[in-house]
Amino acid sequence: MRTIAVINQKGGVGKTTTTTNLAHALVLNQHRVTVIDLDPQGHLSNSLGVNNLAQPGLDSVLLKGAPIEECAISVRPGLSLVPAGPELGNLESASLKSPKRATLLRDAMQDCFTDQDYVLIDCPPASGLLVVNALFSTHETLIPVSGDYLSLQGLSYLIGTFKKFGQLGHKIQEWFVMTRIHSRRRLPAQVMQTLKQYFPDRVLATRIREVAALAECPGVGKTIFEYQQKSHGASDYHALALDLAGRRTL
Repeated sequence: MRTIAVINQKGGVGKTTTTTNLAHALVLNQHRVTVIDLDPQGHLSNSLGVNNLAQPGLDSVLLKGAPIEECAISVRPGLSLVPAGPELGNLESASLKSPKRATLLRDAMQDCFTDQDYVLIDCPPASGLLVVNALFSTHETLIPVSGDYLSLQGLSYLIGTFKKFGQLGHKIQEWFVMTRIHSRRRLPAQVMQTLKQYFPDRVLATRIREVAALAECPGVGKTIFEYQQKSHGASDYHALALDLAGRRTL
């Protein structure tokens, strides 16, 4: 089983879009996948057609000690979801002992999901306790980077965070994916070259193009493969799933 945190502390780069559609692409390639909604806003849950406020989820796991596998619900054949739950945002202020707070998710996932091929964790656009829990729970991260310089600038802090975890003996493998690409603009190509220069062999080969269907499908609780199967978005995320499975980089 590969557990991968989809993370970038900058908002608007396509973390939830990537988690949703990459997960379904992996399932369509005959993998068994669980996704975990670690964002209190519950956008991953909503994107998969689940009302995040209607039932307990990861909030019960991290705040009340509920077994995480009991909070997983089937949302597609081969795809399960642990929703965020309505109270996940309360974790930051919970009165828990500090060392334990950082590893709540890792401890909850111990010896769980052993029949799965992938667990993808959709992280919030922040740098607080929830992200720390995600990083302690995995040794792999997928970092969506949109084709603009502000997205690149936000990486320096994130990479510094990874280095701090490495100093604690917790090594993290970074994978990068270019998202929201407009092919007629020069800037994405320049951002790509910068990524390849500083992170050789870690930029996945497929670039995700910006298409309207990717922005529309969360509104109806569908993945791109259900909403517009023959779109560029569907073909891009299918290719990205193959990249991730085969560790295929530029």
